[in-house]
Amino acid sequence: MSIDSEISISAGCSINLHFSLALDNGEEIDSNFDASPASLKIGDGNMLPGFEQVLIGMKAGESTKALLSPGQAFGEINTKNVQYFSSEKFKNILSDSLLPVEVGLMISFKDAAGFDLPGVVQSITDQTVTVDFNHPLAGKTIVFCASIISVISPDVEAVEVKL
Repeated sequence: MSIDSEISISAGCSINLHFSLALDNGEEIDSNFDASPASLKIGDGNMLPGFEQVLIGMKAGESTKALLSPGQAFGEINTKNVQYFSSEKFKNILSDSLLPVEVGLMISFKDAAGFDLPGVVQSITDQTVTVDFNHPLAGKTIVFCASIISVISPDVEAVEVKL
């Protein structure tokens, strides 16, 4: 099977790419430029829509650098995602934990459907523990760089490509 370098990325395409994410001040968050390319299918939910939108229309061999607003990236900060627990109840929640509760500690709770819901302890007082359940990159402008290695049409059964 050959991979056509003229195929443009569209919904359902499988792609291999190198990418990096950075804050707008230049601080790198994640990158695979020094590793194997990532493989994904456009529209399968593994990449946020704002990042996918940047890739739509690109072809193998092309690169891009885009500045994404919080709304296009990890979302705006939602004040409803900041929760307040009584310090006494919070101690009971973590009674089996070996970790000391301190500001910055990431704690995983279960939501009603049983999925993990990570939160970061924002503050601790004698009466209240404040936990932020927003994504750690919510409210941040993101610099997204990508280099497309290959694009496989949605009508072709994807095969793993070792590079």
